Amino acid sequence: MDNIILIGMPGSGKSTVGVVLAKALGLRFVDVDLLIQEREGALLQQLIDTQGVERFLDLERDAVLSLDCRYTVVAPGGSCVCREESIAHMRRLGTVVYLKLPLEDVAGRIRNLASRGIALSPGQTLADVYQHRAPLYERCAHVTVPVGGQSLADTVEAVKKALARSAEPS
Repeated sequence: MDNIILIGMPGSGKSTVGVVLAKALGLRFVDVDLLIQEREGALLQQLIDTQGVERFLDLERDAVLSLDCRYTVVAPGGSCVCREESIAHMRRLGTVVYLKLPLEDVAGRIRNLASRGIALSPGQTLADVYQHRAPLYERCAHVTVPVGGQSLADTVEAVKKALARSAEPS
């Protein structure tokens, strides 16, 4: 196993699970949202507010395409699947794991929708974003792991087991 890329909706646990998974497997960890903020010198929400959603998605794509790592757990932003180039690069980079969290759980975890840095177009709801992205996550992922209603440790174990199963010869 080389790289592990965790995708999913905002609030699905990509960063939190990613840090713990990286420690458990002895891998590095990269949070693409932090890369974007560092490169642009601004918070994600500021970028969305000042440059617009489409430009933000381009910045995110550029950050994903710049990834050239090994032995790393990567947590890209939730909107990483909104650009085909990002999907293709993530799939080449390693095993893509979709942390699949039901919409109700996503909504329950996100308390700061207006300031969280979520790529929402004007008038778009979290449910709209979920409906648009869910098929993209499914298409991008090599492995899907249902999450929600379990501890962080249980989620990390579920990801490790799913990765082990995906590595078995068929």
